[in-house]
Amino acid sequence: MSRGRWLVIGAVLATATVLVVIELNLDDAIREVTLPLRHDDIIRQQADRFDLDPALIAAIINQESGFRDQTSHAGARGLMQITPDTADTIERLSGGETFVYDDLANPDLNIRYGTFYFRHLLDRFGGNEVAALAAYNGGPENVETWGGSELEVDDIEFPETRAYVEDVLADRDAYRDNYADDLGL
Repeated sequence: MSRGRWLVIGAVLATATVLVVIELNLDDAIREVTLPLRHDDIIRQQADRFDLDPALIAAIINQESGFRDQTSHAGARGLMQITPDTADTIERLSGGETFVYDDLANPDLNIRYGTFYFRHLLDRFGGNEVAALAAYNGGPENVETWGGSELEVDDIEFPETRAYVEDVLADRDAYRDNYADDLGL
């Protein structure tokens, strides 16, 4: 084979390699925008601590904040969007130490408190993930009136909460499919 032919073959292979790398990087970039994951080490640790599915915790964070530290109009803070009232409840239930509300912006504390609270809701509603998710978004008192531990998605009376629960469950499956290694699944 002539040297020119080898150069053409080499150029074609190099171009193909570059295109594959670009496609992989593009796929990663799209995934990062549509299904971000940060603080997976904290998520794994806290999910393990509270016997929760790390993909479900990642899905809650994605729906609550898109993995961005922010404060809502209702005063909910951090990745898991914990309100000061909920933080007080968590502190009381957990025997946690006193903190200032600005600490809710700390990813470690926020995820720790959020997973603790979700575990509490899951226990309160007999392991029913739909009820616990609905309570996380719409409040446990509302969930009690909608059916408590027997709650199904179609029983949720607030359209926003119903959509939230459906979106978290869909995101959980997507996190399992796309980030199994990162989440230790």
